[in-house]
Amino acid sequence: MLWVKSFHIIFVASWFAGLFYLPRIFVNLAMVSPDSQLEHQRLMLMARKLLRFTHILSVPAVGLGLWLWLGYGIGQGSGWMHVKLVVVVLALAYGHLCSSMYRSFEANTNTRSHVWFRWFNEAPVLLLVAAVILVVVKPF
Repeated sequence: MLWVKSFHIIFVASWFAGLFYLPRIFVNLAMVSPDSQLEHQRLMLMARKLLRFTHILSVPAVGLGLWLWLGYGIGQGSGWMHVKLVVVVLALAYGHLCSSMYRSFEANTNTRSHVWFRWFNEAPVLLLVAAVILVVVKPF
């Protein structure tokens, strides 16, 4: 079980690293002037690779978490686990929303400002804080 738990933590940390940095690329994309095609293309390449990386890493993170929950019974019947599952669903939805935002930049239809993306960038931090507190403290 400790191996599964270790790899779960590694994949969650890697997944969240992508969720932290991808919106930061969106901040930069929102600030690119319309006449700077090379900068736009470079940032889009970075975003595309990071988006792929983030989505790939979410699969083993969630899979190993399910293994711990269903296979080893960690958190079964506990209130904290139900809330943590909501946090995981919100993190997956956040990743999906990032995909949608990437497509809007790709189609040159983004209407959000760099300030909006700076605030959007804070959401995964809150999700990670909630998940860690739920798992370590188990408040209910």
